[in-house]
Amino acid sequence: MRNAFAEEITALAATDHRIVLLSGDIGNRLFDPFKARFPDRFINVGVAEANMVGIAAGLALGGMRPVTYTIASFAVYRAYEQIRVDVGYHNLPVVMVGTGAGLAYAANGPTHHSCEDVAVLRVIPNMTIACPADADELRALLRDSLQHAGPVYLRIGKKGEPRIHGTVPEMRLGRACVLRPGHDVVLLACGTILSEALDAAELLEEHGVSTEVVSFPTVKPLDEPLLEHVFSARSMIVTVEEHGRAGGLGGAIAEWLTDQPRQKARLLRLGTPDAFLHEAGEQEHARELCGLTAVSIAHAIQSALKPQA
Repeated sequence: MRNAFAEEITALAATDHRIVLLSGDIGNRLFDPFKARFPDRFINVGVAEANMVGIAAGLALGGMRPVTYTIASFAVYRAYEQIRVDVGYHNLPVVMVGTGAGLAYAANGPTHHSCEDVAVLRVIPNMTIACPADADELRALLRDSLQHAGPVYLRIGKKGEPRIHGTVPEMRLGRACVLRPGHDVVLLACGTILSEALDAAELLEEHGVSTEVVSFPTVKPLDEPLLEHVFSARSMIVTVEEHGRAGGLGGAIAEWLTDQPRQKARLLRLGTPDAFLHEAGEQEHARELCGLTAVSIAHAIQSALKPQA
């Protein structure tokens, strides 16, 4: 996914001279083609994430379209005040890309996990938050983000994520995409966990549970028309995300749900637990520990569908 980002931002910069790419001392070789073509529009700020956001804010005030890029946990937690005050407060068109989001850097430990980033950014006024599932969604949402009038946080994976779409979808910020029809359960998957959700749907179908799968990349703003439809027409809606259950997509939809008339469907939220993950291992192992594999997702839904004793 990060390779797709590098390719796409380079292509977009060729058609828009306002685009400036800022890196937090990461992806130097990755951005060699960008630097070769646009040497005066690439800034390696170094290990200074807060300063990177401040510089981006200044560039945006000067009419440029800055894009910042670094590891998600550093992009958000180290620069939160600057994101809130310099970018959010002024409603500036800064695109902040956090790579290796969720548990992608699982082996590096909790310092590199970003399972609270959506939660803390969602409460900042003017902020738009999108979590593309694959390289194709990333390309579509990056293009739309650079047309957006305010700040955008793009929460992306690292490398090796399964390609879901095959071509760049007609996807925009604030809009979800139905990938698989079904009439019992609806799986709303956010980010790179989408591939596990699709596999879980296959397992559920084998047990007679018709499962619709929706790629739901934008956490703020929510696709409210789609939510209104599925909650009125299905029996259970399940959110799946590589993020804490508090404050992520599941939390956002739960908040939305409290303001709606009584709905037919119940909501089940699946995500990382409210705890730091101390056990070492790669992303696949971390997902197993957090119950975010296809088998675990299917089992959790089957358990929730059983009649209560």
